Amino acid sequence: MESHSDSWRQAKLRPVLRQLKPYVAGKGFGEISRKYGLKPETIVKLGSNENPYGPSPKVAQALASISPERYPEPEELIAGIAAYTGFPEEMIIIGAGMDGVMDTLTRLFLEKGDRTFIPTPTFSYYEILTITAGAIPNLAPRGPQFEIASRVPTDTKMAFLCSPNNPTGNVASEEEIAALLESTNSIVFLDEAYVEFADKSLIRLVERYDNLIVGRTLSKAFGLAGMRLGYAVAPRWIADQYRRAAPPFYGISCATVAAGVAALSDLPFMRLSVKKIISERQRLQMVVKAYPSQANFLYLETQQESREFVERFMARGIIIRDCRSFWGAGEHHARVTVGTPSENDRFLSAFQEICK
Repeated sequence: MESHSDSWRQAKLRPVLRQLKPYVAGKGFGEISRKYGLKPETIVKLGSNENPYGPSPKVAQALASISPERYPEPEELIAGIAAYTGFPEEMIIIGAGMDGVMDTLTRLFLEKGDRTFIPTPTFSYYEILTITAGAIPNLAPRGPQFEIASRVPTDTKMAFLCSPNNPTGNVASEEEIAALLESTNSIVFLDEAYVEFADKSLIRLVERYDNLIVGRTLSKAFGLAGMRLGYAVAPRWIADQYRRAAPPFYGISCATVAAGVAALSDLPFMRLSVKKIISERQRLQMVVKAYPSQANFLYLETQQESREFVERFMARGIIIRDCRSFWGAGEHHARVTVGTPSENDRFLSAFQEICK
């Protein structure tokens, strides 16, 4: 069969794909090594909000004993998440990263012509999920302190909130979220990916509101970014439907299950990592005068355009994040992950050179 024309190919694709802007991830070691001729081992990666201390040593032990020829059995993982969150197993849903959880949830709720509410700047995948569902995103600018609106528009089917918010690092109070929930009948997804670094979680609100889902991940505080393991606590009526629509084995692997179970069995290791990251966050904050943050990163306003600002760090082998890809962040903001003390020293040295 002869190759078809571009117009034929475009006609086969869903029209909504023309609206999509691909998700922009942080730069990696390989890309920066090739671009600047640097050895990968000399590069400091502070652009993807990873945990520099990694997971508990128990994770490596668990991974060494997996049987990759067998399908995963997630029951022990779900039990571990239930114990960690204090919710019954029937309210726990899991997926391949929090994006996997959200992907299944949007298949439950969003149809063509529905509207979502997304306070910006924030995690751009909410918009991607909305558009791929055929729905319409309402990208609502946050206030001067990055606060969210007190009400959700009446025509909203699903709202996506992030606290601590990526990329700004600020949190929403319990009073703010409760007031917003009282004002709407829409499904509210509260993304708490970074909550272990914050003063307080709002996960107990799920007990009071049957339209609230709280998402979490093991990528950040637990150091399992490479394992792609997300979860959420949802009302039973939603969790039941989620299990009907989720992919086989929730889209996760036996390696992911083993790593998750092991990480959850060593909470002291995770909490020590979080303590060290918070301490370093406070040290960095005092020097760079970033916005207040309760996450494992800082959000900076840059005098020069963020593209140029970030490029100057990259050339020195320090990866930070240009925030232009976050809708509403403008041209003068960057995000810096909190690293180890030595990594942060490298960043601060470069910061003082670049900003003098």
